[in-house]
This record gives sequence, structure tokens and C-alpha cells, in this order.
Amino acid sequence: MADLGAEWLRRRFAAAEPNAGAAAARDLVAAAVLVPIVLRDPELTVLLTQRTAHLHDHAGQVSFPGGRCEADDASPTATALREAEEEVGLDPAQVEVLGLLPEYVTGTGFVITPVVGLVHPPLNLKLDDFEVADAFEPPLAFLLDPANRSRQRLEYRGEWREYWAMPWQGRYIWGATAGMLVGLRQFLFPDE
Repeated sequence: MADLGAEWLRRRFAAAEPNAGAAAARDLVAAAVLVPIVLRDPELTVLLTQRTAHLHDHAGQVSFPGGRCEADDASPTATALREAEEEVGLDPAQVEVLGLLPEYVTGTGFVITPVVGLVHPPLNLKLDDFEVADAFEPPLAFLLDPANRSRQRLEYRGEWREYWAMPWQGRYIWGATAGMLVGLRQFLFPDE
């Protein structure tokens, strides 16, 4: 695996084909998330949130900051930055947007655009206590390592569905969040 430094990530995204998105062409709810890669020393981390237990959608799950695209959002990037600021108090000026990953379609009717950005510390997070119970930062290298993920199955509305799962220090990263992390790995290392 590459050294996963900030410069390597910048070059990888700069060399990629742009992802224009196609959410409007489908009968799905458009959403965007920020994949916030935090510039920590000695290694990069990814800022994830634990959603509060009382929420109607995805209660208690681990997720990226993000949500539905609003009519006044200029782009998926604008949505992701707005939502990250609302949910965890991340200042958009601290985010160096690298690019977009391919859209991720969920079984619950969403098409999510993952927006990858480098986050420049210090982080002065202010969690929205209605939506976010906690925020934490697993190492990027751990999340990208195929040895740390597995395929799981569950029955949902009478159908069996498969999903990725990545346990980390008592946290259970799964579903769309884990799927987008697998997508990030595939984007960064397409030949592996």
C-alpha cells in the first residue's frame, strides 16, 4: 500500500476522472457526505460520527457527516460541507476538497455522493447533540486495509442483503459508511 500521505492523496485525486454525478436522473433522494481525512501526525485519520439513538433514520449507526441535498445547495460538495458544519462544527475553511468518489446507492432509496477532503487541524468540534452522540477518528490505513473488513448479511423487508463491516475499538462501522470506505480503497488502488 502507498504511504497514504497528503501529497499522495492529492496526486491520486488530481489524476482521476471527474465524477459529475447522476442523482437527478434517478428516482432516489440525493445526499452527500464528507469523507473527512484528518491530517494527523504520525498518520492520517478519518473523522466519523456515531448517530444518536433516538433518530428515526439510522439511529446509533456510525456515519460520515452528511445528509440530504437541499434546493439551495450549489453542489454535492456544498451539501457535504454544510452538513459537516451543522453536525460536528467543522469549519469549511479547514477542508481541502480533493474530489468526489462514485455515487453510492443505498437500499433505502438514497444516492449518496462521497466528497473526500483533507481536514487541517486543530479541530474544534461542536457536536449537534440531537443528531450526533460522538465523533471519533480511526486511522485511514486501518479502514483501507482489506484484512479489517468482512461481508455480512441481514434480512431487510423479506430480502437478504449483503454489506461490508469493519469493527474498530468497540465501534461497528457497517452498511453505507463501510461500503463507501471500500469504494475509497478501490478508487485509491484500482489495480489491487
